[in-house]
Amino acid sequence: MLRFLLICTALLGSTITIQAQKYELGKVTISELNEKVHPKDSSAPAAILFKKGRTYFGYNKDVGFYANHVCEVKIKIYKKEGLSWADQKVRFYIGYEKLNEDRLEFSDAVTYNLENGNIVKTKLNNQGEFKTKINKYWKEKTITLPNVKVGSIIEYKYVLKSENLIKFPDFDIQFDIPVDYFYYKTQIPEFFIYKPILIGGIPLTTESKFTSASQSFDNAYSQTSSFSYKQIETFYEGKDVPALKEEPYINNLENYRGSIQQELERVRMPDQPVKDYSLTWEGVAQTIFKDESFGKQLNEASLFTDDLNKLLTNVEDKNERLNLIFTYVKNRMNWNEINSCHTEKGVVKAYKDQTGNVAEINFILINMLRAAGIEANPVLVSTIQNGLPVYPTRTGFNYVIVAADIDGKRILLDATHKLTSSNILPLNVLNWKGRLVKKDGSSQEIELDPASQSKEIYTLMVKVDPDGKMNGQARVQRTDYDAYSFREENNAKTEDSYLEKFENKLGGLTISNYKIENQKSNLDQSVIETFTFASDSRSDIINGKIFVNPLLFFTQTKNPFNQENRVMPVYFGYKNLERFTFNVEIPQGYTVESMPKPVKISSEDKKMSFILNFSVSENKIQIISQKEINNSIFAAEDYGMIKEFFQKMIVSQNEKIVLKKI
Repeated sequence: MLRFLLICTALLGSTITIQAQKYELGKVTISELNEKVHPKDSSAPAAILFKKGRTYFGYNKDVGFYANHVCEVKIKIYKKEGLSWADQKVRFYIGYEKLNEDRLEFSDAVTYNLENGNIVKTKLNNQGEFKTKINKYWKEKTITLPNVKVGSIIEYKYVLKSENLIKFPDFDIQFDIPVDYFYYKTQIPEFFIYKPILIGGIPLTTESKFTSASQSFDNAYSQTSSFSYKQIETFYEGKDVPALKEEPYINNLENYRGSIQQELERVRMPDQPVKDYSLTWEGVAQTIFKDESFGKQLNEASLFTDDLNKLLTNVEDKNERLNLIFTYVKNRMNWNEINSCHTEKGVVKAYKDQTGNVAEINFILINMLRAAGIEANPVLVSTIQNGLPVYPTRTGFNYVIVAADIDGKRILLDATHKLTSSNILPLNVLNWKGRLVKKDGSSQEIELDPASQSKEIYTLMVKVDPDGKMNGQARVQRTDYDAYSFREENNAKTEDSYLEKFENKLGGLTISNYKIENQKSNLDQSVIETFTFASDSRSDIINGKIFVNPLLFFTQTKNPFNQENRVMPVYFGYKNLERFTFNVEIPQGYTVESMPKPVKISSEDKKMSFILNFSVSENKIQIISQKEINNSIFAAEDYGMIKEFFQKMIVSQNEKIVLKKI
């Protein structure tokens, strides 16, 4: 639940003074144009002086109620890095089956500059507006405001008309530049009940009240008709929203962007049964299986009979069958880099073409596993880039993986990426929980966070020369997600380019006799590297004494957590153990003068720990260092503990072993 710390349901009813009328397009002053830096964030390249939004309903006889979403924005450019804000893009949905596609129109797009003490106004012309089709679901409109320079103020307005009343577009209130003021007003007929969701923990004030409203429309006889009703007006208002800035160890910045969201819960039209849109997960499962691009595609097992018979000849063990099928699908199929829970061309054509989207490839895997007598079901997932499905929703998932069950043991699979293995998924899939769905409408929450630690184990035999130089042999073993991450990062690199980067990372080592096992095959096994090394300058010599870092060339010198405060959770991705064992032979004629004290650091909840131990036997020193991170994500409230933990660990790594002449 740590990821929900920045999410809350809106609480309505607090009293505010509405100030929206003070913020209007076209009201630009000389003092605003003269302003050189943002008054509260001097580093800001630009700032949103205000963002105003309004959602209200219209009506016509053909579609009934529809929604209008209006947005007005005023931006000040302070630095050349802020000039990119002259380009504004808004996406809108066109992929409905039963609704007309959304429509988006820009207007009032103007640039203001100060020239010779006068305000000069430049309007957007037709050449500055573009429309692009992203895919069959989305289009995008772009405007490029004219004559934008450092010091400019730009303004624009757009109206999005949509028949989709189930979910409104998010009203974002936080960006990578400051927002001085925001104001959002919804005017919703009493027939529609929405659940407001506030994300990002941005302070705001709200007020709701009932007001009277009416709609006029042309009836079937081309006569003007009208009706009256009550509507719920809600205001959201806030100011001085800081820029959303990237922080180290963050999964997806978008998960924490301040925004106001609205999700339809129920519709209660006069003289009609109430329609409940507040879904259960069972409802999601039942609905998705009715879709031809989902449920029907999971009933194609007979398609693969001939190929399976060849693949599984004389193979009876289910685990072996699973591994053969999984490897076969990964090798045969090529992912087109499209994420989806639904097929586009279907599993039959995808199999023939040997290419497909996520759903097509993993549905082929499910069909083949089922045909081989293995229970397999789809697991709906939201990737890190897609955000979190906070509550039951049909639209919150954008990815699907496979859960296979053999003898009571569950195995998670994804055949879209060539380097995955059993229970090792792409890193962007490790996003809290998935939802296993079955044809009978049942569903089950699936934990995606790996239960076991991934390990990096370094073992080095090191010889220190009297001149401080070092040489020796090394073995590095990586397991599970550390092995997968290594493969993904280095699979396309040549050995020479990888070694050059590795040598530089370790302070200029020279590596030779390099060998690697299981990098591109045996993906369920550890990646193992062995090599010899030589270092010219990894020890200091002062007054005839040799000063050695306990972690040699793996010593950390900078704390990655150097901010005073932390806004977002700290994301490590998966549980990890990093262990170093150094067996160091000291030069002949030298002895140990002093050693750092052994170190043991642990957080109160034991989620993080570090040990550093030393032992001496004749002319050999054994050094053991082990760091464990036993949680994939920590709340922002834990930031102080994490910062202190890393600082103590780094200090201990930089204390010296001192060798002196006998």
